[in-house]
Amino acid sequence: MADQTPMLPPDRAISIIELLARHSFGLPLSEIADQLAIPRSATHRLLADLKEEGYVRQDYDGAAYRLTAKLVALGYSFLSTAGVSNQLQPIIDRLAEQTGELVVLAVVERGKLLRLIKAQGARGGLLYNPDEGPEVYLAATSNGHAYLSTLMEDEAIQLVAKQGFQSEGVGKNAPKAFRQLFEYVDQARETGIARIFDVWVDGTSAMAAPVFRSGTKTAIGTISVAGPTIRMNHQRMDQFVDLLKAACRDVSETGSSLPIFEQA
Repeated sequence: MADQTPMLPPDRAISIIELLARHSFGLPLSEIADQLAIPRSATHRLLADLKEEGYVRQDYDGAAYRLTAKLVALGYSFLSTAGVSNQLQPIIDRLAEQTGELVVLAVVERGKLLRLIKAQGARGGLLYNPDEGPEVYLAATSNGHAYLSTLMEDEAIQLVAKQGFQSEGVGKNAPKAFRQLFEYVDQARETGIARIFDVWVDGTSAMAAPVFRSGTKTAIGTISVAGPTIRMNHQRMDQFVDLLKAACRDVSETGSSLPIFEQA
């Protein structure tokens, strides 16, 4: 008799992987099922399939499910074959060394902004190196403001509305409404540089600029420089403007055709 078990949508397996990526020490089956609103029997089958393929593991029966290093290895392999490791990483490393601060390159992916690579330029003293997820929060980050500054206002509003405004876990100057947000965005549009102070994290500041596809005004990414506010004041940011814009041009000229960027 044929197996009549209904096929589970593949996005459920992806949802499990994305959830476990935010919990490095793993989660029990019951919590995975509850957080994703998937029946526990279906969750068990999905986890069994992911275990068999080597994407998750349990250290013993009944233990939490964790991601394995397979996804990380696949990611590194993709970054290498996509030219990120040998073409883009050196540009970000150089800017980090020049500024002595944390530098992040984020890429545009279907209206989202995803952190791709980073480099820490600070060698001592106060370090800013937050444990952030892959998706950039548009309303309260310099990368987000830089990207929004390249869009028509209606499109920017739609993207921010889809993410929503966070009321917790952001800095004291984080915008809570579109009027406040577009004060930042308009300034970034006027100057070509987004600047924030105590917006994403209290006690930190950051600046960012968009990366355009070569020969166009279409943003394919952003680059930010961030550090403790005690160092990253307006005057120091002024010293970094030309360096930041040069890095954006280098990424545009070197990497616009790389598969890591949207080509449409």
